[in-house]
Amino acid sequence: MLTDRLKESIFGAKATTKQRAEYVVERLVDPAAIRPLLEGQRAYAAYALAHLEPRLFPRSEWWQARGPQGQALVVHSRSGMGPTLLALGDPQALDALFRLHPGPRLTFATFQLDHLAVAQRHFVLSRQGPSLRMSVSAASFQPAAGPAQRLYRADIGAVNALQRSEGFGFYPAAVLDEGVYYGVYVDQRLVAIAGTHVAAPSQGLALVGNVMTHPRYRGQGYGSIATSAVTAELLKTCPDVLLTVDASNKAAIRLYERLGYREECRLIESGARRKDMIGIAALVRRFLARRRAEDRREVVVLNYQAERKASEGGQ
Repeated sequence: MLTDRLKESIFGAKATTKQRAEYVVERLVDPAAIRPLLEGQRAYAAYALAHLEPRLFPRSEWWQARGPQGQALVVHSRSGMGPTLLALGDPQALDALFRLHPGPRLTFATFQLDHLAVAQRHFVLSRQGPSLRMSVSAASFQPAAGPAQRLYRADIGAVNALQRSEGFGFYPAAVLDEGVYYGVYVDQRLVAIAGTHVAAPSQGLALVGNVMTHPRYRGQGYGSIATSAVTAELLKTCPDVLLTVDASNKAAIRLYERLGYREECRLIESGARRKDMIGIAALVRRFLARRRAEDRREVVVLNYQAERKASEGGQ
């Protein structure tokens, strides 16, 4: 028999009211049907839109929930940098989705600001503060002066040496092959890099990321030069180039503004560890949800009061 604790994890705490909501959950497999769900929030959903690129779509898994409060979309994807998650839409519908399809145990997640409570219900987040999503176009771009060189597989040793200066892990060499990376060398030492999280010319957008300057070389404009070089290269094939920066990092925000980037929206980006460590609860929920539905869909029943009690008791 299931213990009371596991029953509450799977079914939710016992409610004192009868308010219920049914959400239909289904997997989406047609990029043409997915795109309209994302275009209304193009800047926020840029990483998801990029995975509609034919070479990237097979690396992604898309789920949608629809119910009385609205709809939500989740995409789980895997690239050279590891698993990622992006959530979009109504928080309650998102809760229904995560009950069935929370994704891998460890991931890097992007949430709307109003998703925080739901995200914390299902994941342990490494950070909860807001970040800015900023964008630049060919018309607004203001390049920084200074030499930067394109980085390739042969530069992976220097890249990882710079990573170690910040206590970060190692990049696989494939990251430099698949993305656009530029670096600044001083006296034959790599002191700053910038690269891409993803580039999708067929979707007209790219995301700059992995910007880093060695601690001893900060304040000299090297990070700006590297970011400028990556931005210039991406703008050749992608009209919209975006990046994300911690809202509290005023120095980095000023750097990007000098390059012509402007704020588009605010969001939460965080490492996320799934609370359902083994995944048994989600597995049982999926089994029950499929028994309630037809045509390979799943039905999740949420009880409003139960959700509040479960959240209060588990945090």
